[in-house]
Amino acid sequence: VMAFRILDNMGAEPEDIATIVTAIGNHDESTAFPVNAVAAALILADKTDVRYTRVRNQAFSNFDIHDRVNYSVKKSEVEVIKDSHIQLELTIETEMCTVMDYFEIFLNRMLLCRKASEKLGVPFQLVINGQRII
Repeated sequence: VMAFRILDNMGAEPEDIATIVTAIGNHDESTAFPVNAVAAALILADKTDVRYTRVRNQAFSNFDIHDRVNYSVKKSEVEVIKDSHIQLELTIETEMCTVMDYFEIFLNRMLLCRKASEKLGVPFQLVINGQRII
């Protein structure tokens, strides 16, 4: 509702408003689906966002699995190779978090990224610590 009102007040075209509002409404992890290219791009941007700077809690003793996983990701880069693929490359410090820990909380997000990438007509690749996983 908020995005609709902002875009409408800005004078955006109804077609553009519908595309953007639909994308926003279809990126929530529990109901996400890349219904259009904008939704696919939003899913990719949102679901690939994992990095140590997201951790606000600095007390290691209070870290939950999300904190451990995010904190352990020292490099996170999304690369779009035109007409080839979209790749998420992560460098994970495995002393704090295993690759399995990553997948425990991010598997559904990576599957969404694959669907979103396919909606854009290219495959999705995930590379962790130099090794291609997907």
